[in-house]
Amino acid sequence: MIRPFSTAQLRWKAMAVIPLSPANFPRFESDLVLKPWEIESANSEVPFPLPPGARVPALPEKPALPDPVEVLGLPISPWTKSQVLEFVDWLVQRGQPSFFITANLHYARLTAQLADLKEINKKAAFIVADGMPLLWAARWLGRPLPERVTGADLVWDLSELAASRGYPVFLLGGAPGVAETAARKLVEKFPRLVIAGTAAPMLDTLEPACEAELIRRIRRSGAQILFAAFGQPKGERWLASHIDALGVPVAVQVGAALDFAAGRIRRAPRFLQRIGLEWAYRILCDPRRLTPRYLADGLFFLRALGQLRKE
Repeated sequence: MIRPFSTAQLRWKAMAVIPLSPANFPRFESDLVLKPWEIESANSEVPFPLPPGARVPALPEKPALPDPVEVLGLPISPWTKSQVLEFVDWLVQRGQPSFFITANLHYARLTAQLADLKEINKKAAFIVADGMPLLWAARWLGRPLPERVTGADLVWDLSELAASRGYPVFLLGGAPGVAETAARKLVEKFPRLVIAGTAAPMLDTLEPACEAELIRRIRRSGAQILFAAFGQPKGERWLASHIDALGVPVAVQVGAALDFAAGRIRRAPRFLQRIGLEWAYRILCDPRRLTPRYLADGLFFLRALGQLRKE
């Protein structure tokens, strides 16, 4: 059973730890550790008055992680998955709206073609390599990346982090019913996970008033992590345009990851993922849609490698 996050007025802007009382006993053992909550007043410009005995906790120190390296025109953070989770945890505790990008070869090609994506990449909190060709190119450049960090894996790993920390999660996008099914699967795996909400809007036909209401709904849900499944580059563009209004500390475009989590689409076997042939498996599963895309991506990769050799 999915538990909706009912305390919609709670936010993470004014960091205040309020002494525990019988009125707010924790639901889980992990909640016995007092967490910083923000309470939003009628006037968001005026801090909510703290009750006697309340204290403002210090933000944990920002993780010291390696600087980005440029790979195929993208500033890739050379982090392991555990380092990504560490940084996401810090971003949630910081409480300021942000998004990050899981970039594959397709996104690198789009960035080379679309000028606005370069600005979006600068705005992102970080970018990780979700694609073996990026790891191959980085190794060719003498700037090896430690591992591939995929959106499909992060949906599960970030949900586990959220369940352990009490961070509500919102699932956005996918075909009708996919987000709800994915939410049930995630809660089955992590019973302490709080689902703040789900929605499956059609962005191409979404009226401005409906989009504004969707943004208000997400903001009021109390979500601390947002998974968006809109496809590339639609998802990255939407998050970059609306992240401040959404107010979510961490958002990420995860593409087909909700379909994978829901069991609607099967991922390639692990051995194909490890050797960089997941794309071949996906073509076999959806040849009409994906063959032209992967052919274009492959040509872009070969041209990019040829340019690197000349340099």
